[in-house]
Amino acid sequence: MEILKVQNLCKTYGKGETRVEAVKNVTFSLEKGEFAAVVGESGSGKSTLLNCIGALDDPTSGRILIDGQDLFGMKDEERTIFRRRNIGFIFQSFQLVSELDVEQNIVFPLLLDYRRPDPEDVREILDLLGLSDRRHHLPSQLSGGQQQRVAIGRALITKPKLILADEPTGNLDSKNSQDVMALLGQASRRYQQTILMITHNRNLTASADRVLQVSDGILTDLGGKNDEALS
Repeated sequence: MEILKVQNLCKTYGKGETRVEAVKNVTFSLEKGEFAAVVGESGSGKSTLLNCIGALDDPTSGRILIDGQDLFGMKDEERTIFRRRNIGFIFQSFQLVSELDVEQNIVFPLLLDYRRPDPEDVREILDLLGLSDRRHHLPSQLSGGQQQRVAIGRALITKPKLILADEPTGNLDSKNSQDVMALLGQASRRYQQTILMITHNRNLTASADRVLQVSDGILTDLGGKNDEALS
């Protein structure tokens, strides 16, 4: 089942001599439960690509379909609601609410959407992330790795069609980075979440099913585990 379809996506900034083609005619798709990593150097266009897919930035041209819905065929308010309910975000800087404890930060997206959290869902996510004994701790009482686990839980709780992870290990040491990657892979398998992660660190792509590379705005599919198994 196809969850994400990107067709001929382009993003251009500026005009004339200052014109920059950040994303050039990118086309690819992701299936339900697929965990894909996008690698590329700083300035390659991978963050711009992720921002367009997450409707945080408008593409210059092309189409983005999530579960068959044309993201930029919607009106602004409709797109905002769709994004809140169907796309989960994990950021490098965690972006937790400092006044809220672990459990409150995780369920916050549901409350924003006027939905009541299911206690069993919350318990399961806390157990998966190893945060059950930290559920009433504030972000300031957690390590960086624990804070990123909370951010993963916040992305999972709404059961979105697609999770976008923007350099999720960028502020973590190597041990916590590996732990976060393992958790993302586990979430992909356990909840059949489709995950698209960008990273500049190729060493962190082992958990991914598929690796894509962006260079000068051009995307190349480097294949994945299934390709390796067939070769």
